[in-house]
Amino acid sequence: MAIWLARLSVDRWRLSENLKPGEGADAAPLALIAETAHGPRIEAVNAAGAEADARASMMLADARTLCPQIQVRPADPAGDLAFLEKIALWARRWGPWSALDPPDGVLVDVSAVSHLFGGEQRLLADVRARFAARDLTARAAIAPTAGAAWALAHYGGDRTILGSEENPADRLAGLPVESLRLDTDVLTVLRRLGLKQLGDLTGVNRDALQRRFRNRKSPAASPLLRMDQLLGHLPEPLLPVIPQDMPLVQRRLMEPIRHRDLLDQVLADLAGDMIRVLEGRGQGARRLELGLWRVDGEVLVRSLELAAATRDAGHICRLFASRLDDVEAGFGIETVRLRVSWSEPLALEQSDIEASAEAHGTSLAACIDRLTVRLGQRAVSRPVPFASHLPERAQRWQSPLEAEPVSQGELAFHARPLKLLDRAEKIAVLYASPDGYPRSFRWRGNVREVVRVEGPERVAPEWWRQRSTTRLRDYYRIEDAEGQRYWIYRHGLATDGRGGMPDWYLQGLYG
Repeated sequence: MAIWLARLSVDRWRLSENLKPGEGADAAPLALIAETAHGPRIEAVNAAGAEADARASMMLADARTLCPQIQVRPADPAGDLAFLEKIALWARRWGPWSALDPPDGVLVDVSAVSHLFGGEQRLLADVRARFAARDLTARAAIAPTAGAAWALAHYGGDRTILGSEENPADRLAGLPVESLRLDTDVLTVLRRLGLKQLGDLTGVNRDALQRRFRNRKSPAASPLLRMDQLLGHLPEPLLPVIPQDMPLVQRRLMEPIRHRDLLDQVLADLAGDMIRVLEGRGQGARRLELGLWRVDGEVLVRSLELAAATRDAGHICRLFASRLDDVEAGFGIETVRLRVSWSEPLALEQSDIEASAEAHGTSLAACIDRLTVRLGQRAVSRPVPFASHLPERAQRWQSPLEAEPVSQGELAFHARPLKLLDRAEKIAVLYASPDGYPRSFRWRGNVREVVRVEGPERVAPEWWRQRSTTRLRDYYRIEDAEGQRYWIYRHGLATDGRGGMPDWYLQGLYG
């Protein structure tokens, strides 16, 4: 089932103003505008504005020419999306799951549930009645596929149900090509080709359309892909909306505060409350948002991301301290709210700081958090393991705030040296048989006599990343007459048929 909220932005604004449809400011022409490089542009209009010929995507200057008395309010796309997410969660009353269809729609899976409402007609009647009771303009349609339901909801007119026994190609042939959810430039090309209805696409050679749009990668730029999804020939993956209960604590202050020391005290109290909430859930905070409501109505938001989940109130307060230096309290702050928008499981542990740091590495995570807050995310990176047998590829660097890669299985290595050279250096091995142990080698102008050898540890090439002619490596741990230990390898075998005599390289040092 597709639900189309044709006037989502205007309805949300009207509800925020506690107005009924056609009452007060909503009775006059109204437009919600967004600032652009070329001036204000209309994002949505109410019914009176539409009657005055104002349209979405029209520049405000043009709309004022047609309707000088039109009123304007700022658009809020982020608020509209949050409102749509709440509607998607509420719409699960009609099916097991729902998905967003931005910017103004919701898709609900109603497979095998219509009989609970007395049939599909009564299900749609219930949808219309419940949205009307909330003063929301909505239109719904049911079809076997998400694409067909969307097409009926937007362009189906009086037809709102497409039965599973009906042929969608015949029933939807009269709908315009706009019902395929295509980009504007693609629709322009189709109109120039004389393809204005879905039935026109079925009579065109598929290869011709494929060649015309062969460079189009996204679904919204491929008429054939959208048509196959609408007819059910190809699946259309949808991402269900999953409700998340984000921990939140707040303080409504009896008197507005204007001084930093008082704000720090309120933050410390909120951090303590949040830690108790997280302990009860067995979770730790990874991303926190601090909201400050000023007396004049302005809201200041400061966010924070951590390298590892934590429940350390002092650590949270220290990190937020540098984010609050630029806060202008104005006439005072009357409400302070702390929310965790990203949390991870974190087991309870004994409150021993040193033991905790040794067992879980929380001291390193705290250091990374302080460096990230002070220097910025791009200035700090950390090594993470990578599934590769080649030493120079066994780790990668990434941002400390990114999630660690999923383990691809433990790679069992022999003892690796503590120090690896940035690049393996070529050495000359003396008195060695082609496939035997090294006896001595020359490195950086000096000859070292080998007294002990352990190996080889053979590392085969990564055939899925490297060329088929890449040679294998035989690693040796060796010790010279002075007690220095090295990690060297022979690159290739004399009999592998992939070149001449093998080369030798030094890649690491022990001790």
